[in-house]
Amino acid sequence: MTDLSLNEDMNLQVMARFVGKGHEASLTGDAYTVRLYDKDIFEDDSLGESTLDKNGIAKISFTHSSFSDWSTENKPDFHFVLYKNKNEIFQSKVLEDLDIDTIERFKMGEGKVIDLGTFLIDG
Repeated sequence: MTDLSLNEDMNLQVMARFVGKGHEASLTGDAYTVRLYDKDIFEDDSLGESTLDKNGIAKISFTHSSFSDWSTENKPDFHFVLYKNKNEIFQSKVLEDLDIDTIERFKMGEGKVIDLGTFLIDG
């Protein structure tokens, strides 16, 4: 993300790390894909997808307008799905009413960074 703007539609980047349960090694490689969604009443908004880097981290970038809708939603309800070889292996619970202003970190040149934490995955 290099196109940083100082307006309401600033770039957001959501990060999550994935570690194998039992062996505590990072899940890595192109076999893994993470898709991030904002839960809505009628249809979830797809916010993007990412593979996992060498540290098991997925980074998905989007703007505030990607999850804001007619109801002027300011607190998204994020959830994500982890796939291995296109097969779903993990689905997070919905992280309801996230107060982005409280959990974000601002990174120059990247925008607002939201770290959802580390998740232990069976397999």
